[in-house]
Amino acid sequence: MTKFQPLYDRVLVQRTPGEEKTSSGIIIPDTAKEKPLEGVVRATGKGKRHENGDLIALQVKEGDRVLFGKYSGTDVTINGEDHLILREDEILAIIVG
Repeated sequence: MTKFQPLYDRVLVQRTPGEEKTSSGIIIPDTAKEKPLEGVVRATGKGKRHENGDLIALQVKEGDRVLFGKYSGTDVTINGEDHLILREDEILAIIVG
């Protein structure tokens, strides 16, 4: 397992698996599936520096379930698994509960 530490206010997110079937039971082929817009935070950077030099801590932490935009971030493969690196401000919400 490779240790991965994002820099600054960047976050490493592993997408949650997409739906395999519709609610009526129709199997969705791989070519018709859209990438999920939800994922789990796997690693975070230390935060962003304010103009005066203070470190602004991130609001998300490892293990948080988050929502992000369709075209947000950069796709990367780490240890054979697909992940997404994005800035914290590209995260739209933390899923609570």
